[in-house]
Amino acid sequence: MKNKHNKKRNTAFVFEALAREATVAIIKGDEETKAKVVSIVRKHFTGDSLLKKDLECYRSLYENQDIDEATSKKIVEAVMAAKRLIDPDGLFKQQTEVIKDINRELSPQTFNNFVPSYKSLATIAKMFNTNSPKQSVMLEAKIVEGMISNTEVSKLEPIDSITFVTFTKKFNQKYGDALLREQKELLNQYISSFSSEELEIKIYLNRELGRLKESLEKAADVEEVAADTDMINKTKLVKELLESLSSETTLTETNLLTILKTQELVKEIHDDGSNS
Repeated sequence: MKNKHNKKRNTAFVFEALAREATVAIIKGDEETKAKVVSIVRKHFTGDSLLKKDLECYRSLYENQDIDEATSKKIVEAVMAAKRLIDPDGLFKQQTEVIKDINRELSPQTFNNFVPSYKSLATIAKMFNTNSPKQSVMLEAKIVEGMISNTEVSKLEPIDSITFVTFTKKFNQKYGDALLREQKELLNQYISSFSSEELEIKIYLNRELGRLKESLEKAADVEEVAADTDMINKTKLVKELLESLSSETTLTETNLLTILKTQELVKEIHDDGSNS
């Protein structure tokens, strides 16, 4: 009999569902709900909690890797070893507590939030919980395949090779005084992420990347862009790069520069369109 996947007991799914709940709250301007989500995450997914340790096991397997097959297999092996060190009874207790808090403080509907990586998370959960050696090997192979395929998807043209000079001036001598408001906010979020929990930066990235992608889609309506096939193609490429960042949970300096340049690009496109 196959093990039935219980998403409420899938630590990574619960965390991702909470992040989605907070993102929606921000879009709606619902500060109360956002505060409740952040409170739940800080209560259950910080410090030495078993939920945090369990979440890290999931993250090592489902987030973009950019690694080869041999390394992927070693990571799976290391994760399985780390997973065995987590007390299952203690983890079950903490999962029960966070489920209760979500039901009480938010809503049971939180568990119905759409999580793009759900299938991968379910596969990982099955591998963690199976007692069948055969099924374990098959699931490990499937997870490794997914980690390798993520590498293929992420190999888009590097942001530095795109000719941004068509749209922008040299980027303020790297963090100069002429930063845009949204660039200052991004940098503040980046700096704050070093000393705070990851949920805040993840919520911000979901919102900002969504705004930038929407703005790039509207760029086709700008006369100067619509008349230039090369500009259209480069705009589409930048949008693809932003798509590749949507699944990231940490903000590297490379990704930071990508978003900063895109913010400048979007402003230049739409400013030129307004002045034409």
